[in-house]
Amino acid sequence: MSTETTTTRDALVFPDGFVWGAATAAYQIEGAAAEDGRAPSIWDTFSKTPGNVADGHTGDVACDHYHRYADDVRLMADLGLAAYRFSVAWPRVMPTGAGTVNAAGLGFYDRLVDELLAHGITPYVTLYHWDLPQTLEDAGGWAARDTAARFADYAAVVHGRLGDRVRTWTTLNEPWVAAFLGYCSGVHAPGRRDPAAAFRAAHHLLLGHGLAARALRAAGAAEIALTLNLSPVIQTDGGESEARIVDGLLNRQFLDPALRGSYPEDLLEIVARHGGLGHVQDGDLEAVHQPIDLLGVNYYNPTFVSAGPGEPAAPPFPGSEDVRFDPPPGATTAMGWPIDPSGLETLLVRLSRDYPEVGLIITENGAAFDDKPTGDAVHDDDRVAFLDGHLRAAHAAIAAGADLRGYLVWSLLDNFEWAYGYHKRFGIVYIDYETQRRVPKDSALWYREVVRRNGL
Repeated sequence: MSTETTTTRDALVFPDGFVWGAATAAYQIEGAAAEDGRAPSIWDTFSKTPGNVADGHTGDVACDHYHRYADDVRLMADLGLAAYRFSVAWPRVMPTGAGTVNAAGLGFYDRLVDELLAHGITPYVTLYHWDLPQTLEDAGGWAARDTAARFADYAAVVHGRLGDRVRTWTTLNEPWVAAFLGYCSGVHAPGRRDPAAAFRAAHHLLLGHGLAARALRAAGAAEIALTLNLSPVIQTDGGESEARIVDGLLNRQFLDPALRGSYPEDLLEIVARHGGLGHVQDGDLEAVHQPIDLLGVNYYNPTFVSAGPGEPAAPPFPGSEDVRFDPPPGATTAMGWPIDPSGLETLLVRLSRDYPEVGLIITENGAAFDDKPTGDAVHDDDRVAFLDGHLRAAHAAIAAGADLRGYLVWSLLDNFEWAYGYHKRFGIVYIDYETQRRVPKDSALWYREVVRRNGL
């Protein structure tokens, strides 16, 4: 792919071969939670526990994509998408997380891949987007070392069925979220509140990534990726030390082991204070540090901090004592997240500077707004402006030397937004959850033109 960008007064053109697509996740859209042999995941259990999810919403039906996937693929084709990133539900394929393979569940992804290819859309598979089989959580979950080995076995099973048609394989989606929202703050499944368990989970997720990458490579996978949620950390009071602490917890905790084969020393000092380092065994970091072809970047916003002597650690950031997490300046999305496209440019340039050995792809970028249909249309000007600004930032990052190869908008469809249930809409396609009617928003029609022009 040529890395040259073209800029005129009226247009920004991305490099030849730049990949345009959209992304989703299994539990957020599939539904069919108890059909064809699928067993419960931690999100089934968590969402059905009173008080965990807004209004008691669950992913039991979601967007009913399991039954409507062919229509959804035709919709993708109508929008001109070249790529579709979806996740495989581990408990649909291996209901207990190990051992017996559920042929019916695996068959769904077989049909989905064929449908995508029939419409000229390249499938990008994510193996883990947070829906751990409940049976494995009952045995300790990601805080238990054995889960990493079971994940590698599962990766081999899925590749064995789809590997002849799928080129790009992402092992994990956002292990920081899985570890620290799931095992520390408890606002995500499995809802545990144990900082030591969170650090163990983070390490075992990385180990699972490495073991799965090794298994995929041995099986002939063409392209292997890891997707991380990354955020520039900005210190607002002129200091630096608090930003470095949070950058270590949020970004370098995953970047450095995966891409350099070592943990940052400042992070190890924090882990040692929260349960110790006994879970990191000889040979682990060598296993984690597998060659990968792409780093998936999920970017939503920067993180703002300042010195706050006496502040308690923020719930998902054990070790952040005396760090104040500042409210975002300026406009925000419906999630309360700051709208800051410049952070994406900063992040992409930093990644290509600090980790030049791996190519980059934006695997999630998007925003929730309070979308309301008007007849047969959804006018979401705020989202169009958000996406336009972030694509301009991505273009600027390429011009500054970032090795960015594609952009996958989050998300194709409105969906189950985790603990927020169905109250937050990220999709470029509106879902009427009562009727399951799909309505492309103005942002979808705008994005179709971006894809057609390969730029803005």
